[in-house]
Amino acid sequence: MTWIFNRPADFAKEMVAGFVNVHAALVRQVPGGVVRSTQSKPGSVAVVVGGGSGHYPAFAGLVGQGLAHGAAMGNLFASPSAQQICSVARAANNGGGVLLTFGNYAGDVLHFGLACERLRAEGIPCETLAITDDISSAPAAEKEKRRGVAGDLSVFKIAAAAAERGDSLDEVLRIARRANEHTRTLGLAFSGCTLPGAEQPLFTVPEGMMGFGMGIHGEPGISDVPIPSAQQLAEMLVGELIREIPAALANSNNQRFAVMLNGLGAVKHEEMFVLWHAAEPLLRKNGLQIADVQLGEFVTSFDMAGISLTLIWLDEELEPLWLAPAHTPAFSRGSIIRERPLSHRQREPVAAPALPQASPSSQQTAAKVMRIIDSVTEVLIENSVGLGRIDAIAGDGDHGIGMERGARAARKAAAKALQKGAGAGSLLQCAADAWADEAGGTSGAIWGVILNTLGTALGNDAAPDARCVANAVAQAGAGVMHFGKAKPGDKTLVDVLVPFSTALQAAAEKSPISEAWQSAAEIARRSAEETANMVPKIGRARPLAERSRGTPDPGAVSMAMIITTVGEMLSDHNSLTGECACPQV
Repeated sequence: MTWIFNRPADFAKEMVAGFVNVHAALVRQVPGGVVRSTQSKPGSVAVVVGGGSGHYPAFAGLVGQGLAHGAAMGNLFASPSAQQICSVARAANNGGGVLLTFGNYAGDVLHFGLACERLRAEGIPCETLAITDDISSAPAAEKEKRRGVAGDLSVFKIAAAAAERGDSLDEVLRIARRANEHTRTLGLAFSGCTLPGAEQPLFTVPEGMMGFGMGIHGEPGISDVPIPSAQQLAEMLVGELIREIPAALANSNNQRFAVMLNGLGAVKHEEMFVLWHAAEPLLRKNGLQIADVQLGEFVTSFDMAGISLTLIWLDEELEPLWLAPAHTPAFSRGSIIRERPLSHRQREPVAAPALPQASPSSQQTAAKVMRIIDSVTEVLIENSVGLGRIDAIAGDGDHGIGMERGARAARKAAAKALQKGAGAGSLLQCAADAWADEAGGTSGAIWGVILNTLGTALGNDAAPDARCVANAVAQAGAGVMHFGKAKPGDKTLVDVLVPFSTALQAAAEKSPISEAWQSAAEIARRSAEETANMVPKIGRARPLAERSRGTPDPGAVSMAMIITTVGEMLSDHNSLTGECACPQV
């Protein structure tokens, strides 16, 4: 369990503050995470990593010369928001573009993808890479679905070394992809972890058993098996990883590898030394030449009792980059790097873009949108517990509270934007960032995408008409499917958003927005109910797919609830009408 904390809600914030204070010579805090406090090569690519807090030394502990330029840090086990990622990326940017790289989790994919597009719109060249090293999370034929775990470090390190020597953004991305292709990890857990203030572990493993292949948040693995001896455990890990040797290296006589044996929190170095004593001969017996061994904690999970073994297939390109010097709070290697602290001017905060000028008609629309956001927030607060009950059947039960947190934050941010004279587009984008920041998780990311896309589509120039609103909703649906990878039939809110959007576009051709929205809202309500007959194909509920049969998807239910509330507000106020100045789709 976690013993040392004040208010659990403040744990991540206080942890970052303490970390930065201890390592001020190497890192400094910026909104959303940390960046180097030392000078980087002007014009070089910045490698920005990130993910949820609670996995130290990932991600903040890997920021420093020779490794990451910045780390975006979400709440405990929750992805950072697009706004946080952008803030860190702006501060880390050296003028050569930014590579955003992170573990392949739904929330991270959504938030980092949205941040990438936003940075590009600001004129900062940007690319993303989701790391997929965990072989237990999907078969080799579907490796793009695999999670990113301890192998994150190999990709971060190799990409950063390429950036340090002055490679272009395209070249750094190519090398990072190659490192990801050459990295494989397999982990296991003997017991779960307990978050600060929680009375029970986040997950449990049966007494005397281990979860072989279990993920760092308790995601299901290959199987629960009796705890074996160290020798047997080494044989299991090495045997599974050897089967994953990339085809290009399978027949090579010069298979050089780097190895990482990672402790997930409660398994200590002495135990890992015993496991390595058993594993090393097995690797050599299989023809592997070991170029480097790293044993320690690289990606943890609070007090989780578990370990993972990572193999990195090296070649003439990757090996010198892996072995290149680095100096960070948690990972150092090679010769001493001469570091120069940032100047006072270089430490000045990088300002986020100011709100664009809005027309009077768009400001009037923004006031109407504010009333809608206020009503939606109240509805979500009233239904928070019920949404949580639905989510608990096949998920972790936090959908209701997550939606409430997101809506409350969105309402507060929208109100501030309205006071500053924001147009409808900017107001929605401010609400999007706040929702994603506070809600966390996949649903927070999705609603960040939806509101941000709506804001971009509606703009700040003119009051939208029915067709403009319908087109904005269609773009939001496309954005959700692009970033979240869900499609109709996967049992997600997409199963409501897509039919609603189709119906709204058809109705908007002949009716004002209030009538068009009301008729399409009925389609949304029916679509949400019909998700009860589906089984989830993506997301956290997928491993418990059959358990969810007969229960509607919580995201679909909350989506229909929001659509219905918006329709009622439009009917009451006949709002958002005007002449369309929005881009058509």
